[in-house]
Amino acid sequence: MHVSDLFSNDADLAPTPEPEPHRHASAPLAQRMRPASLAEYTGQEHILGPGKLLRRAIEADRISSIILFGPPGTGKTTLAEIIASATRSRFERLSGVESNVADLRRVIATAANRMTNKGDKTILFIDEIHRWNKAQQDVLLPDVERGTVRLIGATTHNPFFYINSPLVSRSQVFQLEPLTPEHLVTLQKRALADKERGFGQLKTEVAEEALAHLATAADGDARRCLNALEIAVVTTPPGDDGVIRIDRAIAEESIQKKAVVYDADGDQHYDTISAFIKSMRGSDPDAALYWLAKMLYAGEDIRFIARRIVIAASEDVGMADPQALVVAVAAQQAVEFVGLPEAQIPLAQATVYLATAPKSNRAYTALLAARKEVQEGVTLAVPRHLRDKNNKRSASAFGHEGYKYSHDFEGAYVPQAYLPEGRRYYEPGEQGYEKRVKERLDYWRALFEQNQKTEQ
Repeated sequence: MHVSDLFSNDADLAPTPEPEPHRHASAPLAQRMRPASLAEYTGQEHILGPGKLLRRAIEADRISSIILFGPPGTGKTTLAEIIASATRSRFERLSGVESNVADLRRVIATAANRMTNKGDKTILFIDEIHRWNKAQQDVLLPDVERGTVRLIGATTHNPFFYINSPLVSRSQVFQLEPLTPEHLVTLQKRALADKERGFGQLKTEVAEEALAHLATAADGDARRCLNALEIAVVTTPPGDDGVIRIDRAIAEESIQKKAVVYDADGDQHYDTISAFIKSMRGSDPDAALYWLAKMLYAGEDIRFIARRIVIAASEDVGMADPQALVVAVAAQQAVEFVGLPEAQIPLAQATVYLATAPKSNRAYTALLAARKEVQEGVTLAVPRHLRDKNNKRSASAFGHEGYKYSHDFEGAYVPQAYLPEGRRYYEPGEQGYEKRVKERLDYWRALFEQNQKTEQ
């Protein structure tokens, strides 16, 4: 029985074609070389290797809705097409940038009609699904729940932050990793040998170091790597013997400046600054400089970097080297004053200073301990002898007798209680300058305890 609706047509009810991975000859090499099956797919062994969950689900045709999360050029769209082909499902593609709710409803209605009339499954692939707002994502929920469509969402942003929780809970999330240089060299060699989709019909000789350079400079992005290889091949004239020879110099020229994978407001932003801070905390100036260089190269806000350096100077170096805060604040001011490109110089100096300085977080942890008691404990009253002498009500009621002015005593110290119960929060460490602070504080605390015993 033929059931029709406003959104269906005969083409929709025809045998469902498999997604076609082979592209027109005029398409970019990366498009033409898209793998047609799992056997051709390169990389992502952690989810597609033998016996891994996603591979088992594909081979058993037990795919539920999934979200593919990873940087550009790691094979998210290709994998979605392979899944549709392997499970003999109709492949419908929408874009989180260009498509709207009307487009979505049309695809879902067609999928429902197709399932009713023929029992055919539909995979709905939504590229950059994080671009849809909450209302757009919510439209998907009922049909994903009913199985009208099997959703494959692709995103470069962490789905647990950028995709609605109800949609994530109905999907399996698989993270795709950047391809390794070895993977990218394999893809290049495959393209050079393929006579139908690649350059197998041409006589080419590509130096191993040229392949390695393109693989490294592409930064895990297969699309960028293959497109750079294509530029190298099609723009290099053959020699007298008809052979196109690609050396490292040609490879370097073909890929030009490396496009660092870095999103100014997403995971790469937070992950890189986290690595930068942890490298300084871990006393590794080389690693800290690398992450600093990556941020600067990718165009990170230099004021943001300077702020994090100032925070680290107190949080991680602290009293072990109080001069670190002076250096960090000076770098922050220099950044504001000179701007780029010269601002990189004080940022590098402050980074190396913090990374090589002795470390202590005792001042910060002492504050956290005191703050916890303020929040959870009984609020302590200010001792009478410490109250403001200009507070007339306090003075008339209690007076201010008993306070000892420190500078009237030798060493500018006199044993005197500044907390009603004599609590301690700050315990100096043995690193750098703080070791001297510890010796001084231990001496003062000993005098205080001795004075307390004498008064008793």
